[in-house]
Amino acid sequence: MAQNKIAIIGAGNLGTAIAQGLVKAKLSNAGNITLTRRNLAKIESLKKNGFKLSTDNVVSAMNATLVILCVQPKQLAGLLAEIGPALDGKKHILVSTITGITTEEISSHLQKKVPIIRAMPNTAIAIGTSMTCLCSKDASDRQLQEIKQLFDGLGETLVIEERLMKAATVLAASGIAFFLRYIRAATQGGIQLGFDAEEAQLIAAQTARGAASLLLTKESHPEIEIDKVTTPEGCTIAGLNEMEHQGLSSALIKGIITSYEKISNIRK
Repeated sequence: MAQNKIAIIGAGNLGTAIAQGLVKAKLSNAGNITLTRRNLAKIESLKKNGFKLSTDNVVSAMNATLVILCVQPKQLAGLLAEIGPALDGKKHILVSTITGITTEEISSHLQKKVPIIRAMPNTAIAIGTSMTCLCSKDASDRQLQEIKQLFDGLGETLVIEERLMKAATVLAASGIAFFLRYIRAATQGGIQLGFDAEEAQLIAAQTARGAASLLLTKESHPEIEIDKVTTPEGCTIAGLNEMEHQGLSSALIKGIITSYEKISNIRK
């Protein structure tokens, strides 16, 4: 994979995060990655790191073997009409990170058989700690495993049925923002208790990391770990119960469901 030519079409926050993650994990060389964007001034700083920058989607796709789509959903039809003729089913693998767009829809725009893999990572891919879900159409097992291996180097990867991709988008991609909002709220609470902002954020972020690591490392259940922290008439259970009285779990679940419902109308 390190020697493959990669074109990332639509180098916004996610596209540049993928590029940086690939290089950081030594899965590709910066010189083998071309980033495209209409306004290159916004990513000009990446040139000094060895990435190739271009405004020409067609040439970039033609010169690559792996083409990663990171554009907005409303841009899909125009983009595929533009680069479709340059794609060769025997040469290219097309990876889409576009929210709410099925592999069937992508295939219908191409009107040719090209291996398509739908990937839903999150922006933590830039530091190799993404949660990425994959599904595919017209891709061989070898091609799917090749792309899985790539994303495995950038965090955790799970191959799922395509019907679950909208849910994966909410839990993994939107989920980054949900957890960050908790950390920000915890930081604000810490400031009110007397810490300065930097100290409070460090404590909140490291504690969040520790909580997640407990579940991933020990394959434990959240309630088991919660029970280890709560003691009779203690401060932890008092705080947890107050959060639940204020609707913490309910608000989180409602927010996840609202995000899920929005995906179906995201292009409207």
